[in-house]
Amino acid sequence: MSDSLQKRYDKLQNAIQNTVSTFNNAKQNVNLIAVSKTFPASDIKTLYDLGQRNFGENYIQEWCEKYPTLPEDIVWHIIGDIQSNKTRIVAENADWVHTLSRIKIAERLSQARPVHLPKLNVCIEVNISGETQKHGISLDEVIDFAKYVQNLPQLNLRGLMCITANADEITVRSQMQKMQDLFNQMINEDFLIDTLSMGMSNDWKLAIEYGATHIRIGSALFGLRK
Repeated sequence: MSDSLQKRYDKLQNAIQNTVSTFNNAKQNVNLIAVSKTFPASDIKTLYDLGQRNFGENYIQEWCEKYPTLPEDIVWHIIGDIQSNKTRIVAENADWVHTLSRIKIAERLSQARPVHLPKLNVCIEVNISGETQKHGISLDEVIDFAKYVQNLPQLNLRGLMCITANADEITVRSQMQKMQDLFNQMINEDFLIDTLSMGMSNDWKLAIEYGATHIRIGSALFGLRK
């Protein structure tokens, strides 16, 4: 398993660099988040030994079972929905939350974040596809929500996150363009943001084309989930 994981990791890293070069954006720094949900801590350690530091987890309980057994300098990104009763464990142990979309959760995360730790990095999740089964807020709610979040003392608003529709390329491009436009609008309105988290195993190349700074890759890296 570790040999094939290393090959996929090396191949993906090369593909990311080639894709960035294709769009001639030398300043674009693309961070790979290895989405390790359902995969064992041993796979995470294999990638860690290869130099990977950013890992994403969807399920809080599963993550709680893994992170204590792994190196402390791993940067943990929570990319799943957070229930109220899980805010403290996230606030005390995670580095990033990509799925912020509720004031109640934002407040609880800020209140529970220990003051001796750096502020918790957060991204606002935008339901860019408008699908009812997906989490996130609508485009027209983002600015007001961002103004509120950036004033919470223990949160550091870093940017935006989305999951595009599982649809044709024209639809996905349209949604990513809207995300890029909103991201740039917020920068122009003096929000101190630097993160556009979008793109997964099936659309990460398009995401880089539209300015993604963080791509979240699971199956293309770890293989198909059981």
